[in-house]
Amino acid sequence: MQRLFGELKRYVGFSADDERRLRTLHPRVLPHFERTIERFYGRILEHDDARAALERGERRVGHLKVTLLQWMEELFLGPWDEAYVDRRARIGTTHVRISLPQHYMVTAMSMVRSDLLDVLDAPDFGDDDRHSVQRVLDLDLAIMLHTYRLDLEARQARAERLATFGQLVGSIGHELRNPLGVIETSLYVLKSKVDGDPRVSKHLDRISHQVTLANDIITQLLDLIRDKPLGRQKVDLGRIFLEVAQAVTRPEGVQIELPTYPTAPVSGDPVQLRQVVMNLVENAVHAASPQGRVVIGAARVGQSVDVTVDDTGPGIDPSIGGRLFEPLMTTKAKGIGLGLALVKRIVDRHGGMIEASKSPLGGARFTVRLQEAS
Repeated sequence: MQRLFGELKRYVGFSADDERRLRTLHPRVLPHFERTIERFYGRILEHDDARAALERGERRVGHLKVTLLQWMEELFLGPWDEAYVDRRARIGTTHVRISLPQHYMVTAMSMVRSDLLDVLDAPDFGDDDRHSVQRVLDLDLAIMLHTYRLDLEARQARAERLATFGQLVGSIGHELRNPLGVIETSLYVLKSKVDGDPRVSKHLDRISHQVTLANDIITQLLDLIRDKPLGRQKVDLGRIFLEVAQAVTRPEGVQIELPTYPTAPVSGDPVQLRQVVMNLVENAVHAASPQGRVVIGAARVGQSVDVTVDDTGPGIDPSIGGRLFEPLMTTKAKGIGLGLALVKRIVDRHGGMIEASKSPLGGARFTVRLQEAS
């Protein structure tokens, strides 16, 4: 993306002179930002599809207005570096996640452009001022459209892979249940015939453990393709955090830290949400082992609640970062890559979102956004 940004800057002629000019323009155009923001969201909310997409992604337009103000501030103040590109790219990614059609994004940028150029039409602004604003807006739109296209293509490809995966799992999973059932029945019979031989008992127990493990894997695979009905109710996240911390298996050197403040309840299926937290904490414990910390947190964001799980492990492997939530993607020596895929499936069905990032603790951070209970 940084290389693309450099090419785009050269293509539109964006230079150090433009950067200096934009910073000089900032205090002069700042008083007009509020009017632009009000018109921007007023126009978008007139369209049913756009309004529905925004309300699904961020339930409070007030929060979005703050975000737009920050975006306009950075437009004039920069710095126009790699971090700037990453923030602009996330806008395109977010629009894909909340299913905002691309033409709404282009139209929205045109509205901002039109408003800013109306301001710059005043006699005390020159042609160079207008050209600098035009160039930086061209850069921003190009970055957003590029990431929008890449993310949309990735999402479509993922949906196709999951559809094929689901067909295979549906047929193979059920077929495997029958031989495993026969093995379980035979084990039950054999255990009654052992006559106290410890060596035979040991091997029968090992077989039994592996059969249970195989059944668990099949259950997880089938859970990925089933549409389990959601038993929505008010869910106490604090209680789930405590239960998971007590239930998860961890080395003595790994500490699990829980929020010390009350957590807002969320709306969802308590069993499935417990599975989400359990899978994330188990992964974090594995990453932080044999010595480290896992920190569970929760914070209200508008009318949603963000659950975070941080660890002090090595962080996310960049080689699979883009496919982290796909089935069979794992870096664990003994893992098969179903946990995060199942977590994403559950979160999606709750109308939430999940993302992975670098943790302030140095390892990985997983953030799950869920709807706050009314």
